[in-house]
Amino acid sequence: MLYCSLVGKIEKNLPLEGLIMKKYLILYCSLIVFTTCQSQPGKEGEARHVGGPCEGCEAIYEFGDKLLTPVDTLPEFAAATTKIKITGTVFQKDGHTPAKNVILYVYQTNSKGIYEKREGETGWAQRHGHFRGWMKTNADGQYTFYTFRPGSYPNTSEPQHIHLTVKEPDKNEYYLDSYIFDDDPLLTKAKRERLDNRGGSGIIKLQSGDSISIAKRDIILGLNIPDYD
Repeated sequence: MLYCSLVGKIEKNLPLEGLIMKKYLILYCSLIVFTTCQSQPGKEGEARHVGGPCEGCEAIYEFGDKLLTPVDTLPEFAAATTKIKITGTVFQKDGHTPAKNVILYVYQTNSKGIYEKREGETGWAQRHGHFRGWMKTNADGQYTFYTFRPGSYPNTSEPQHIHLTVKEPDKNEYYLDSYIFDDDPLLTKAKRERLDNRGGSGIIKLQSGDSISIAKRDIILGLNIPDYD
């Protein structure tokens, strides 16, 4: 804004020409102020923070150069003996409108309940292991991933589960209730009652198919999510 501060000096030093020069400088300064105000990042264009603290949710960005589609297959699915297909639709908060271009990130343990890592893992793969996948919903809000049934953590009463993080186009990443299995004996009545149901219930029921079990889980964005309008 240096030019604007010179207006008064020009009027003093150039009494005849100063008025003309001043008019142009005022116009110039006004344009600068208008442009500056317009270029400031506004709240509407920024991702609003929702969902509260979420350690490790930034792993959702670790898909690298992978082209995200509505379908993904986790590593070692073909060799697994407990194959699972999980599918569903992601809806906006009204529970009816499909939500497109939503990224879903899932990760899980191996069949022994360990977050198995490969040599040279980097980023959050050092903690989440390499059994993980990414999807992006299509225009109908649909997603599908193929995996196997994870094990429960060794020597614990923690039910088997698959972690889930989502990223909407206009919001930060946040976690939803994990996928858990209705027939898991570790999923007691007390534990069911303590579920937060973020995005809706994460309890899935496996239906037997030809060499693969199938489960469906629809997701409602914003449901039971803190600070979500």
